[in-house]
Amino acid sequence: MNFLPGLIVLITITSVAEDFKPRVDVLKMHLGHLQAITVTPADRENALKQLETLAQAVQKDITSEESFNSLYREIDTVRQWLLDHSLNPPQVAEGKYEELGKALVIGNSQIQLSIQKEDLALAVKTASTEWRFAPADETDLELDGKNMSLIKAGNRVYEPFRTGYGIGAILTFSNFPEMPRLKVVLGFHLIGNEILCEVSAPLESPVLKGVNWPKAVVFDTQSATDFSVLPFMQGVLLPANWPKEMHYKGGLTQTRWFYMPWWGQIRNGHGVQTIIETTYDGGGYYVHPEGGPTTIRPHWFSSLGRLRYQRRVMYVFEDQATYVTMAKRYRRYVQENGQFVSLKEKAARNPKVESMLGRPVVHLGSLYHFVPESGLFHKDRIENNHTFSPFSDLAAMLHELKNKGIESAYVHLDGWGFRGYDSAHPDVLPPGEEQGGWEGLRAFAETCRELGYLFAVHDNYRDFYTNAASFSEKLALQRENGSFPKDSTWCGGPQLFLSARFAQEYVRRNHDLFAAHGVHLDGAYLDVFAVADLDESFQAAHPMTREDCAHFRRSCFDLLRARGYVVSSEEPVDFAVPSLDLVHHGPYPTWKNLGGGEAVGIPVPLFNLVYHDAILLPWDMGEDGGWGTPKGDAGRLHCLLNGGLPYVSPGASDQQIQQVLEASKLARHVALMEMVDHQFLDETKRKQSTLYSDGTRVTVDFDQKTSSIDYP
Repeated sequence: MNFLPGLIVLITITSVAEDFKPRVDVLKMHLGHLQAITVTPADRENALKQLETLAQAVQKDITSEESFNSLYREIDTVRQWLLDHSLNPPQVAEGKYEELGKALVIGNSQIQLSIQKEDLALAVKTASTEWRFAPADETDLELDGKNMSLIKAGNRVYEPFRTGYGIGAILTFSNFPEMPRLKVVLGFHLIGNEILCEVSAPLESPVLKGVNWPKAVVFDTQSATDFSVLPFMQGVLLPANWPKEMHYKGGLTQTRWFYMPWWGQIRNGHGVQTIIETTYDGGGYYVHPEGGPTTIRPHWFSSLGRLRYQRRVMYVFEDQATYVTMAKRYRRYVQENGQFVSLKEKAARNPKVESMLGRPVVHLGSLYHFVPESGLFHKDRIENNHTFSPFSDLAAMLHELKNKGIESAYVHLDGWGFRGYDSAHPDVLPPGEEQGGWEGLRAFAETCRELGYLFAVHDNYRDFYTNAASFSEKLALQRENGSFPKDSTWCGGPQLFLSARFAQEYVRRNHDLFAAHGVHLDGAYLDVFAVADLDESFQAAHPMTREDCAHFRRSCFDLLRARGYVVSSEEPVDFAVPSLDLVHHGPYPTWKNLGGGEAVGIPVPLFNLVYHDAILLPWDMGEDGGWGTPKGDAGRLHCLLNGGLPYVSPGASDQQIQQVLEASKLARHVALMEMVDHQFLDETKRKQSTLYSDGTRVTVDFDQKTSSIDYP
């Protein structure tokens, strides 16, 4: 019996040892993988000794949880030592921050930024060139009733700021004369060949009405080969020595002046591109006197009277830049930020979008009635203030077009409302009885369906006419001082502007009425939502920021898309592109006005180089200028060059019909493709080509009025 206790102990020890064997095998595996960690040459001998010691330790018997845990900790200690002495540890971005006398100098391997403490003048050096920015001045900060320079701050603090991906600085300005509570914070972040600049102010600071910073790049060249790249409508190149004046002194992006919130300048082949990241209250200022030089800078607007959030602008420095590389850099930017929604994606959500590819656009109007208060009232021939075509006559025109060979089309109808075109919005139903009423509109819609044409209506939920049934100042935009923006240009005369906060329910009501009365619609055009400034309103009960406005406008587009509509608006401004399938024009600016004239700068398809495969864009098919088409240019050649939809009218000649069919075929082929390049083919810049992602190349000659299309 005396042997039993010893036997029990032996059995227990053996059992415990066997229980720990699988766990020790795991540690042996861990130890084997530690040999893969490469240390610096100076630490190799030490690493081998530690690994050899561990190799001996794992051969010992493990008989308790305590001894197993001790072994694990030994291995983990060596693991951490090896990682701490690794030859290839994780690295933060390289770069340096220095205060060198009167300047801060921040740099990485690609660019160097210097900031002069005295006047905040910036300079950026790349491998091949240097870009200078104008110094601070009295326009930096806009407050109630006064302007103030940043350099007036009595207290300035400069601090380095590093992230894992960049190097930068934070500059804090405070203790301004007569504004002791004002504080402004500037940020600089160097990331590769880009600099992100930020401006913010604590909410408890005095009200900032606007900020003009960073200042303009000093582009004092007047060389014919240097130029600015402007997304002014479809896009222009403005040579540094352009002989005509052009100016836009401080306006919002997301308008004709900036379809897209960026611009660029190219000097001796080197480029700096400016991308406004916080776009809703961002804007720009560009001035070009006769012969140059050109000045362009950002401008930050207040939001409901305050600088409510941080504003950001990115500068991209490329030593080999073209207007095409700049457009493609912005395309990458919108893709990476979720702003790019392709037509393929839109067609997946709504198959009717795919049926739009290659369809010519037919623009018809029914009733136009100008009231005496309208700015466009005809005083000489008063009878011209009331013109109309009944729905039945317009239907007959579509039959005529079908007989001419237009097998498919998208029909846009103006002037169907109770008081006709541009009047009584947003209370425009029932349809005008003079035009044909509900019965006539139903019949027109049925005609479109029978012909295989898509039918869409023109509508408006911004212009708020005093002759609208629900007109009330409580629904209108209100300025900070309590006044109301007004206009009286269009057919219906006096108007305020409807707050976009209320627009969606008006859209819902009206399109419920169309459905209830059996009028089948395939699409709707919401006028000016994509071209007019984003609005803000100081109505106490219903305040609205510009960002709110963008959200409310997009919600109207989304409501229509949910009903299976092709969704359209006026022009292709950046914020609206993800929510739109079609706009009615996106052409070029002309001098002195958009109604026609000489080209502003040199037209280039900047917008289509970014967004061609994201939105459908029709073009006028004229032979010599017109709205948005420079004098001497054939609109049909711009249509071909841009792979756009053609406009067609019932009165088109046989030759025009053939041109429309040619453009429709091309548009159908390239609609879902990226425009990958645009080139000038001679010194006159009148012979040009575009290239699409499948290899399709379109070549036009604006002087000879010729074109060729090379399909792969």
